[in-house]
Amino acid sequence: MTPSRLPVPDPAPHVPEAGDMGGIGGHPKGLTMLFFAEMWERFSFYGMRAILMVFMVASVDVGGLGFSQADAAWVYGNYTMACYLLCILGGFLADNFVGARRAVLVGGLVITAGHYTLAVDSLPCFYAGLGLVALGTGLLKPNISTLVGALYRPDDRRRDAGFSLFYMGINLGAFLSPLVTGWLAQSAGFRDILVSWGLDPNGCWHWGFGAAALGMTAGMVVYARRLGDLGRAGAAPARDEPRPWGQLAIIAAGTALLLILIGNAERWPWAPWAVAVVAVAKLAHLTGLLRPDERPRMGAILVFFASAVAFWALFEQAGSTLALFAEQLTRNEVGGVAFPSSWFQSANALFVLALAPVFAWTWVRLGRHEPSVPVKFALGLLFLAFSFLLMVPASQATAAGKVSPLWLLGVYLLQTVGEMCLSPVGLSTMTKLAPRRLNGMIMGVWFLAGALGNKLAGSLSAGYEGSDPAALAGFFMNQALVVLGLTAGLVAIAPWVRRMMGR
Repeated sequence: MTPSRLPVPDPAPHVPEAGDMGGIGGHPKGLTMLFFAEMWERFSFYGMRAILMVFMVASVDVGGLGFSQADAAWVYGNYTMACYLLCILGGFLADNFVGARRAVLVGGLVITAGHYTLAVDSLPCFYAGLGLVALGTGLLKPNISTLVGALYRPDDRRRDAGFSLFYMGINLGAFLSPLVTGWLAQSAGFRDILVSWGLDPNGCWHWGFGAAALGMTAGMVVYARRLGDLGRAGAAPARDEPRPWGQLAIIAAGTALLLILIGNAERWPWAPWAVAVVAVAKLAHLTGLLRPDERPRMGAILVFFASAVAFWALFEQAGSTLALFAEQLTRNEVGGVAFPSSWFQSANALFVLALAPVFAWTWVRLGRHEPSVPVKFALGLLFLAFSFLLMVPASQATAAGKVSPLWLLGVYLLQTVGEMCLSPVGLSTMTKLAPRRLNGMIMGVWFLAGALGNKLAGSLSAGYEGSDPAALAGFFMNQALVVLGLTAGLVAIAPWVRRMMGR
């Protein structure tokens, strides 16, 4: 589960109506609506992502775009990076102009338009569709989870359980969508159905994109029809409050600059480093404005930021290098029954649904022996490195032909364990370490880590070489060794980081 599947706590919730227990399991009515709206939104997002990379590199003869691997990696990296980076602007617009509820509505409609645009067999529509989905995601993603938090009073004991239910909806959509879009886009059975209907079977990819569009439409219908269930949650700022137009212009221009700089990292290798330096400088500037007891926390935030970038750089290759490995080098069948390679994209969500309760119980059960946050981050990186180490013998085995699907299932299991150690812990830690007056800024830094990690994942995937088992094994080994080195470094400085956290 990526950061896009993690709820963002509301830093300044409204005061909900007392006694609202008309939803799932005695929760507010609005939670039921948000559960299904987000489930369908994630259905559309992950359903499209499951087939995106394979569609781009597929030859024109079978309905693909025929992109080179390097070009496909560039597009994929920039698209996923933009989805995260635009969240900073989307959150600012909601907080200061339109309110979270309207931002979710507008963002969802833009996403829906993007998916329908992708369903059109046209290269201009392909690029326009990706752009619309990224813009809409930037509006919707940081604000729909804010609405969940706004349904509860700060001291409501149902709050954590409510986020857990919302979290389940996210992963349910992420689990189901690749099964649907993958079958439509990649299965021989559906191609035969298209032929029987007198349609071009090479258009199957766009049926997959169309299914994602229908999922998003369902989510928006649920949201629009049940908008009243939110009560006053996520309302726009009062009309008489001044609007920070100057700050909006600066943030919009800064976001555009970041998109250009990071998006062209292949051409300008210095650009991501420059962005990182500016981010560090901004944190240093903020540190000077903090009280003495708050300043050390910025150092801890910086450590977790760097760790998150490294984590997402490998984890987010699920939609690029691992998707290509599944399509080109994996024996995609069970008991003689073939299945689309994109179905592997459901494995992470399925493992999350199974393991999330186990981890929640484990952390509580450990009590005072529970690992510190830096150690949990280190464990997340360690399991991620193990997953890429597992890809080394899997890559070597491709010299004898396509390999068992169990290799990739093992990889996704290890990555999910790593995710459970780092991702939800990181989000919670950011909200705890950030002074309330800087909560939005620190959440923006966290989203920037996701953006940089996704872009790096796309750039790294350009080095994937499926035709050379030795080179492929080296590709995964080198990345695993780098992350193992980062893990060792994080373990070494863990006591220092804990002191900076004040723990």
